[in-house]
Amino acid sequence: MEQVIVARTDRSTGSRDAVEWASREALLRGLPLCVLHDPQPDPAEAKLVVLGMHRAASQPPLPASVRTSITPVVLVPAEDGQSFSRPSGVVLGVDAHDPASAAIDFAFDSARLRGTRLHVVHAWELPPRAAEFPFAVPEQDRATWEDHEVQLLADALRPWRSKYPEVPVLEDVVLFPPAEALLHHSANAALVVVGARVGAEWGDVTRALLRDAMCPVAVVRW
Repeated sequence: MEQVIVARTDRSTGSRDAVEWASREALLRGLPLCVLHDPQPDPAEAKLVVLGMHRAASQPPLPASVRTSITPVVLVPAEDGQSFSRPSGVVLGVDAHDPASAAIDFAFDSARLRGTRLHVVHAWELPPRAAEFPFAVPEQDRATWEDHEVQLLADALRPWRSKYPEVPVLEDVVLFPPAEALLHHSANAALVVVGARVGAEWGDVTRALLRDAMCPVAVVRW
């Protein structure tokens, strides 16, 4: 059975923007577009589900069927007619200690389809023993810990660099909270991709992105 891109709409402005984004994505992927009005169920062959991002407190929360979907979900914020100026880069949030393989593959493929760079962000924090230092952490210790994080990220991405050799990759290891780092980069991205475990609720990072990200956010189960 042929796969389709599904756009869900409730006829709001955000939904119209989501349908436009889904239409462009369907063209990129060479797949048909199926537009559904809530509460119609998603077809079993859905490759991707796209819907508008509701930020205002007066808007209803995302339905459980979306939050628990095993199909990748893309939440699209209202673009206010400025989608033409959106950059083409893709940003991927990765925990190099526990990499989400499905999200990594989705991000690499999204960058390949767009012919653009993939910016991979791994946010880390100082280990608990850093608190043992009475003053600032010695630069040598910090450098050693950071080098370890850099190596973890390189190891996590190696299979996908081989699978998608045409995709240029920027590996970015940052000492920031994950949500803060990804929100910062969302202002200059076409898409931010994050992973979520099957059967688990979306985490704090995902919820922060859905509330404040400046570009579409893809949540990919793994």
